[in-house]
Amino acid sequence: MADKHLAIRNTHPTVVTIAIGDEIKAWDENGDIVVLNDSLISTEESRLDTEYDAQGYSRDRKAEYPPIGDQLDALYHAGTFDATMTAAIQAVKDKYPKP
Repeated sequence: MADKHLAIRNTHPTVVTIAIGDEIKAWDENGDIVVLNDSLISTEESRLDTEYDAQGYSRDRKAEYPPIGDQLDALYHAGTFDATMTAAIQAVKDKYPKP
């Protein structure tokens, strides 16, 4: 689910403060209420959701890659990734291919 605050800020650039309760209210830098366009916000939330979903493989990969410290240590000691580290990274890439 998209971040409502981000959707509002992306569609209403003058907004500096947002309050979400029973209803959503937003104000500009002068403290004036900004009238929000619910249709624009909904469309932006859908776009953000689609963008988030498209990057799922990246989040999955990040969780399974060898720790960066181990990667850097292998790189330092071998001057390049050894076959074991290369295979570990490639296995994650193969498991979660880019769409």
